[in-house]
Amino acid sequence: MNYKTIQPTERSPVILFLLMVLITMGKYNIYVGFAIKPYMIFCFLFLFLHLTSFYFHRFQLFEIFFFFFYFIYMYSGAFSLYSISSFRVMIGIVLYMVCYLIIKDIISQSKEAVIEAAISYAGIVFNLISLFLYILGLRMQGSLGNGDFRAYGLLLDRESPRLIGVLQDPNFFVFYNTLFFAYFLCNRKSLKNKIGLILCLTTSVLTFSRGGLIALVMLFCLYVAMNKFVDQLKLLGALIISLSLMAYIAIVQLKFDMFGMLESRVEEFSSDGGSGRFDLWGRAFEFFSSHMAVGVGSFNFAEYNFYNYGDSLAAHNTFLEILSESGIIGLFFYLLFVLIVFVQLFQSQLYRTKPYLFLAFIGFLLQMVSLSLVLNDMFFLFLAILSAYLQQADYSHTWVTLSNSEIQSVQTN
Repeated sequence: MNYKTIQPTERSPVILFLLMVLITMGKYNIYVGFAIKPYMIFCFLFLFLHLTSFYFHRFQLFEIFFFFFYFIYMYSGAFSLYSISSFRVMIGIVLYMVCYLIIKDIISQSKEAVIEAAISYAGIVFNLISLFLYILGLRMQGSLGNGDFRAYGLLLDRESPRLIGVLQDPNFFVFYNTLFFAYFLCNRKSLKNKIGLILCLTTSVLTFSRGGLIALVMLFCLYVAMNKFVDQLKLLGALIISLSLMAYIAIVQLKFDMFGMLESRVEEFSSDGGSGRFDLWGRAFEFFSSHMAVGVGSFNFAEYNFYNYGDSLAAHNTFLEILSESGIIGLFFYLLFVLIVFVQLFQSQLYRTKPYLFLAFIGFLLQMVSLSLVLNDMFFLFLAILSAYLQQADYSHTWVTLSNSEIQSVQTN
């Protein structure tokens, strides 16, 4: 018996590489109530040119609950006090969902080797461009003074020259870098990936992001724990040598007071309440306590915060922001989505065969504790990659099952 399946058209590796690079270019957008980013324009252009070959792939279980969470999140906006903000984010969510389907089509129709090559090259390009823009910003600034200052890839924040690269926030930079860091860490045999890992570490340290750097250190420790420690001694030694060399160049040759800046960032944590995050977390609980079921409404935390406290900051905690804006129901489905991702990672054995996916997801969750990421391009890219791997694992399992059935049929006859 012959079994035939219709395979979608394989996408060009260049398309996938360009898509990943454009997803990292978050700073360069057109704001119309929500940000229209370069990769979104690329996605719709791709759809226009490849409409006849576009393919709707079967949703994984985690995707179903992920989309259902967004339905609940948008539904909460129907009862919100600031309905315009909820309507804006509803349009943004729809736009993100459409782009996600296009991204998933591109990635799902690419081989594993092509996906991983695109991650590797995109990570190197992302970090190289960001480092180059940071150096340009330092040259433009000249001498470091007081006050905030932005130029190219530099943010001067309380006298700390923080790298933002092609993004708008140094903390988000580490979040975007997490996928690349995890991939380079787990696939460092080639010289290209070793260079990529060093670049990731360099740019991440230069962001002086406390939460981001803690997350990367925890990922490294988890990676060592997942493998034999003796096998990781070479990695540990190489990292120490590389970081020592970078520190020597920065401190001795470039007169860059890196240790002083890192120490200053640590000391600030005890005096600034995590840059005011603790106060914002308390406010999130306050708003939730008065709207426990469905929250204050999607994208309404900042509006309530401005009305009550005079600033329009986000909650700086994804889980608390979801809780305050969509209540217990919204948070329940988001946490259920997170749980299902872990279940599928373990059921498919991807946590063993592709450990970078497991590490990246852990890293994302760790940073969500200090960042508001209800909608994020890099997180959507990660989910599309995970979905593609799970789909290919399903195909492999199906063919093995069919082959075993044929063998049993022949033996019976």
